[in-house]
Amino acid sequence: MSRRNSLSRRQFVQSSAVLGASGSLVAAAECVALAGGKPKRPKAHIYKTLKIGMVRVKGSLAEKFAAAKEAGFGAIEMNSPGMNVAETKMAIAKSGLPVDGTVCSSHWQVRHTSPDAAERAKARDHLQTAIRDTHAVGGHSVLLVVGHGKDGEEAEIWKRSVENISKAIPLAAELGIHIAIENVWNHFLYDHAGDSKQTADKFVRYVDDFNSPWIGLQFDIGNHWKYGSMGDWIRQLGKRIVKLDVKGFSRAKNSFTSIGEGDIDFVDVTNALNEIKFVGWCAAEVGGGDLEHLKQVSANMDRVFGLV
Repeated sequence: MSRRNSLSRRQFVQSSAVLGASGSLVAAAECVALAGGKPKRPKAHIYKTLKIGMVRVKGSLAEKFAAAKEAGFGAIEMNSPGMNVAETKMAIAKSGLPVDGTVCSSHWQVRHTSPDAAERAKARDHLQTAIRDTHAVGGHSVLLVVGHGKDGEEAEIWKRSVENISKAIPLAAELGIHIAIENVWNHFLYDHAGDSKQTADKFVRYVDDFNSPWIGLQFDIGNHWKYGSMGDWIRQLGKRIVKLDVKGFSRAKNSFTSIGEGDIDFVDVTNALNEIKFVGWCAAEVGGGDLEHLKQVSANMDRVFGLV
């Protein structure tokens, strides 16, 4: 790795720590030594958030925010484009629950990998809108699915998407927003029909191609369990991970599960997160429900990460 890349990575880690949680939380966050093959409590270096679509509580957006807070979450993740910024700011003020980031709402349909230049321009415009909206409500990350393998040969869509997304980096840097690429079932950077022994090599090279501290990964614990060990992927990706998503996965059922159910070795996952000194938000991404259901999701996160 070049000296320039090394410097960028150090800046990446520093900015991740600052933006990944409030100052008081970061000050309290310490990664601890491992003992006996079991993870020690991560001392609040993982902060719980969830997707707004999971909050199936009747009422206003402020009431939904309040329910998420009561369930034990420290923030909530919105969708943009399409977010009502004024309403969201009011919900934050009324509930006391911050927005930590957004999901780029159109990224599956309007893709940075598209062979159509007009579509790529639209994808870039949507990403920039999400960056601005996220900044407006006090968030610090935009989750992005970069495209789909069906748009062309891997080398072609790799170059195409890096060039397009890179044009949004100046705005992300100006506003202090991480573009957090998700490892997702989009037939890109892994073999969708492959086995469970795949590595994160291509994800590493892809993120590094941007050579920017404002591009990282929102690593989904669960999405690639069928392709490789989550702990090994976390160790390999290291400081490129700026945020997490979490769900369970069962190889036997070939389906996602509740957090803590299925085959994921959360002891190894937590050990790996401690080893890379992760500090930041982890978003639940499972089936939503009422307040009691959200409390159970929050409790599941506490249990698997040793937060209580």
